Amino acid sequence: MSGWRRLLGRTPSSADAASPEPALAELQRELEVAHAIDEERRRIYDDLHDDIGSRLLALLHRVQEPAQQQMVREILQDLRAILARDRGIEGTLLEVLAQLREETEQRLLTRDIELDWRQADDLPDPPLHRAQGMHLFRIGRESVTNAMRHAPVARLRVVVARVGHDLFFEVTDDGHFDPARIGEGRGTRSMQSRAGELHGDISWQAGTQGGTKVLLRFPLPAEPPAAAGSPPRDGQGSMPR
Repeated sequence: MSGWRRLLGRTPSSADAASPEPALAELQRELEVAHAIDEERRRIYDDLHDDIGSRLLALLHRVQEPAQQQMVREILQDLRAILARDRGIEGTLLEVLAQLREETEQRLLTRDIELDWRQADDLPDPPLHRAQGMHLFRIGRESVTNAMRHAPVARLRVVVARVGHDLFFEVTDDGHFDPARIGEGRGTRSMQSRAGELHGDISWQAGTQGGTKVLLRFPLPAEPPAAAGSPPRDGQGSMPR
């Protein structure tokens, strides 16, 4: 018990040992508060979706200019995606990537931008913690947003592969690379912070298609042990062609 006492920073009193009920009651109260906060957050999300979403739909039917209609559609889609994804991204690596790919396809479709998604066949599929899934998803989403916002883009390429024990995630557009813009905006600073939370690194450089290339690399969590009779995965990483 002495090791646990040192870790906790104090020696429990005889009253603590004899009566754990106060500590349990305090823990129960904290859980109830956390649950109430989560429920209130969900209510706010629903209210935002119903209120602002309905107003955007009404506006979409009122505007006449095609460019304005397109802008309203993109805002409405972004609102829905943000409210859905900010509730948390849960699942395995492949499930999170599938969600990201689906949303990216929908977003680019509104701009007639071609998506070239290249994902290695031998990617592992470890479960991701809620925060890990959110950070990966938001970095990918912000990469697409920046490509659509800062340069005329006709084609976007996404490469996902395993390099050793790391995940390699790359987004390249065929727009214009402006090194002076990197690190100046809140979006890129947020991406750097999220990459740090993943214990990885992120960089921007001139892409092979003439635009900007975003490179994210971070260590993958360990996969759970395979079930009996399951075929073993290939231990070597590969890059999609």
